[in-house]
Amino acid sequence: MTEALPLRPELVGELPYGAPQLDVPVALNTNENPYPPSEATVADMAAAVADAARSLNRYPDRDALNLRTDLAAYLSTDGGAELGVDQVWAANGSNEIMLQLLMAFGGPDRTAVSFAPTYSMYPEYARDTHTRWVVGRRRDDFGIDLPHALDVIAEHRPSVVLLASPNNPTGTALGLADVEAILAAAPGVVVVDEAYGEFRRAGVPSAVSLLPAHPRLVVTRTMSKAFALAGGRLGYLAASSAVVDAVRIVRLPYHLSSVTQAVARVALAHAGEMLAAVDELRAERDRTQEWLVGLGLHAAPSDANFVLFGVFGDRHRVWQGLLDRGVLIRETGPDGWLRVSIGTPTEMASFRTALTAILTEVPA
Repeated sequence: MTEALPLRPELVGELPYGAPQLDVPVALNTNENPYPPSEATVADMAAAVADAARSLNRYPDRDALNLRTDLAAYLSTDGGAELGVDQVWAANGSNEIMLQLLMAFGGPDRTAVSFAPTYSMYPEYARDTHTRWVVGRRRDDFGIDLPHALDVIAEHRPSVVLLASPNNPTGTALGLADVEAILAAAPGVVVVDEAYGEFRRAGVPSAVSLLPAHPRLVVTRTMSKAFALAGGRLGYLAASSAVVDAVRIVRLPYHLSSVTQAVARVALAHAGEMLAAVDELRAERDRTQEWLVGLGLHAAPSDANFVLFGVFGDRHRVWQGLLDRGVLIRETGPDGWLRVSIGTPTEMASFRTALTAILTEVPA
């Protein structure tokens, strides 16, 4: 018998986060972009990696200044606010960005607040940084219940408020008036997680536009989704320079490799091409949502690259039935609901065929 490890008590019995990674013909469970980079972009990435490899005996640029300059330029066009390099920070996916924010602004005797259903990793960031976690509720349509949210903030005085917009797993976006009301009430930082921001519908603004007037606002993004760079692991935030300086205190030395920085800069240089598939994915999302409603199901209005749908008395049976037919989606969100990522037209046709067959056996 091996002596028990001195694991932190709150980690005993916990399992690692992760969606199922199964070998299936149609994988629609992790909100990835189904369209890979073009061969021209791949060639430029390969050349940039080769160039970076020639100096891999040296540490990378610790502060990723060139990459952050490119990110600031991109956000200034997509987000609606002019940003300087000192207002942008980058890390290994938006997951590391979130963890760094909780390390800087959370911790013992501090509280983080969010409103469920929302991204399932948020409480894990809080747990891992010894931050007290408080979760409020959303409305039945998955929007923010503003009076309730303000009551929760007034009661718990959180140092961090986490708001996903578009929200995962529901896909619903948050109005800027609600963000400003929460900013006015919250004593700490307010983080608007825009991991799926590029997929928002026309006329839905980014919270980046609020940054000039709100020094405690943080907007996080990722290149994993719209930029089809999930394997590149690049997330970033936009905020005041004071927030960026605070995060730099807790970041690990040389946390972002030279290779990651090089690949991300090439992707940004090819932004027009890399984002070309976003319009098609939006259209496919809207078609999927309309089709699901046409079947008599509920589908949450989505500004992301996925659709949450239901409601099923036995959602696991539906999920398993899809898997048995070679289609993997995500069993997540409120009871009775399932989430499907938007894939190629061929993949979505497979999903529709499989779900149609299952609904003859498992009606909603």
